[in-house]
Amino acid sequence: MPLALIGLALAWGVMLLFGAMEFDRGLLLFGYAGERPEIVRIARWVTELGGWPATIAATAFGAGMLIYRREWRAAALLVGITLSGRLLVALQKDWTARIRPDAQGHLIPVESLAFPSGHAANATIVWLCLALLVPRTPRGRAFAVWGAVWLALAVGLTRVLLGVHWPSDVIGGWAFGLLWTLLLLRLSGQSLGNGTAPGAAHSFPEGGRP
Repeated sequence: MPLALIGLALAWGVMLLFGAMEFDRGLLLFGYAGERPEIVRIARWVTELGGWPATIAATAFGAGMLIYRREWRAAALLVGITLSGRLLVALQKDWTARIRPDAQGHLIPVESLAFPSGHAANATIVWLCLALLVPRTPRGRAFAVWGAVWLALAVGLTRVLLGVHWPSDVIGGWAFGLLWTLLLLRLSGQSLGNGTAPGAAHSFPEGGRP
């Protein structure tokens, strides 16, 4: 875990230092969906799953479930991690002051600065926290984690498709979101359960070999 956290921090730093350059611009132009209206329609819907209405609603719903089950500590962690992560994303934007790409035109309205992508970071934090804290069984948690990862990836990719973020903004958002979630869960001592996706591991007889 410590090495993974260090790697995520390094990824965030690299995206900050070397983003918004020619390679980043080339990836943006490759992914921009301005000439593909059917993809734009889907991207506009998917991207909302990383916006504040969806993530706040999901956090409230998850916290409500945990409180109903009298899992007070998990509920507090869910709310604390998601709200503190959102605040830190906003502070990073003000600190880095990176301008959004605009050469191709934004396909949805945006107002804030670019780095890191708030949609990518908040989707990662909220959906991953829900996946790790709400399910009661290792199997349910594993399915939920896989779903959360794919959802966060999809939300981040829509930000490039819609022309509102550099690819490095999105990668930086993913890296920060994952770093913040795993760091606080680790510091809290919260058990993350098995975490192995169903079907990814195989059982062997005692003393047997793969």
